[in-house]
Amino acid sequence: MDSSQKILLTVCKEFSSTPGPRYISEGDFSGELFRNKVLGPALQNALKEDVPLVVDLDGTAGFGTSFLEEAFGGLIRESGIPYKTVSGCIELISLEEPYLIKDIREYIEEARDAN
Repeated sequence: MDSSQKILLTVCKEFSSTPGPRYISEGDFSGELFRNKVLGPALQNALKEDVPLVVDLDGTAGFGTSFLEEAFGGLIRESGIPYKTVSGCIELISLEEPYLIKDIREYIEEARDAN
């Protein structure tokens, strides 16, 4: 993977500054919608180009745990993308709430362990 190039996904610009609930059926800007329409396609593009996908979490009003678990854990659990692919390709940025990076990594690992 060429780490000198990357794809940058800024959640507040490419999705919403107000991320919502877990599922589409529960309301606007859900983790499920983000995974299906933004994160998953961006990951597939990064894999195709063999570059990291850098996800910038800053600039939002905050994230619910259910949004993050559905978006990132759901890549493995719902979308069937292998753990090594997800963990090896996605890089996370959160200067405003750095604990989110650890939380997301845990959701990815939990999804791996559940499969």
